[in-house]
Amino acid sequence: MSTSARPSKPSRRGLLFGTAAGAAGVMLAGCTSNENNEKPAQQSAAAQDGDEKPGKAVTIGFAGPQADHGWLNAINEQARARAEQYEDVTLDITEGSNDHAQQVGQIQTLINKKVDVLVILPADGKALTQVGLEAMRSGIPVVNLDRVFDSPQAYRCWIGGDNYGMGLNAGRFIGERLKDKQGAKVVELAGLDNLELTQERTRGFDDALKNYPNIEKVARQAAEFTVESGQAKMAQLLRAQPQFDALWNHDDDQGIGAERAIEQAGRDEFLMVGGAGSRAAMDTIKADGSVLKATVLYPPTMAASAIDLARALGQGRGISGLSEFEIPASLTLYSAVVTKDNVDEYLPTGFN
Repeated sequence: MSTSARPSKPSRRGLLFGTAAGAAGVMLAGCTSNENNEKPAQQSAAAQDGDEKPGKAVTIGFAGPQADHGWLNAINEQARARAEQYEDVTLDITEGSNDHAQQVGQIQTLINKKVDVLVILPADGKALTQVGLEAMRSGIPVVNLDRVFDSPQAYRCWIGGDNYGMGLNAGRFIGERLKDKQGAKVVELAGLDNLELTQERTRGFDDALKNYPNIEKVARQAAEFTVESGQAKMAQLLRAQPQFDALWNHDDDQGIGAERAIEQAGRDEFLMVGGAGSRAAMDTIKADGSVLKATVLYPPTMAASAIDLARALGQGRGISGLSEFEIPASLTLYSAVVTKDNVDEYLPTGFN
């Protein structure tokens, strides 16, 4: 699911990672500190060679929301697994909470422990902006993961997914599949409508469909990123729309429920595109025995890359492969489309 919202300004100037697999493998680096920049070319080469070598010991505090969804649980697993790869990293991770006050308290505990760097995926970016500012003012750099704080002063670096890009790429995939069919109809099963991320995914989808004048979006129903809501809302869509050609579902967890409703209704005249990149969705796509033909990634590997960024910050390093001596202000991950043709490449990134 990711109940996140991509920041408009950082994402436009952010770097784009080519795939989720690339995001998982981002290697951060041993370029030199800002105090010694006399030989940038040599230092850049050294950085590429030194990423995996143990360096200064770094304690990273990790605070995320409650893992009550497959994607959020994968975020925690990715962070833990990445930290374990580094001898010089100690990860201090909170239990996670969707209660804003409780998460603020957990982050303040990490601040009081004087961790070297904080990685924060806030339950609500706006509500937790002040504690991000508190950490930064105390001298602890913050890596803001996915759900963005209201102020860029509350974090040193933002890394997250591209909600608009998810919708855009889902729309392009469906558009190309239906471009030769006159009077084609599509429907959309969105997520929680009060979330900016949902609105951005819909906006991207609608913008993509503008390039295909033969296609009309005839219905949209908002669900709640749960299996139960996906099944109930999909059943409503199916009753209201006796025929359509494609469905875009924002989230693979609620997609499980949507597929149940589709099977119960005995419908198979359309193709379905999911969102996020769960392992179950990828397995279904590979088997090629259902209406689900693709899923658009919102890679939880961003948490592993956030650990890389935090380690680099704690050690005063940059990212290998770049000439700059500081890590970027933002990194936006690419929303790749996973189909039967490339699913084997992405299976390792699928989450349960």
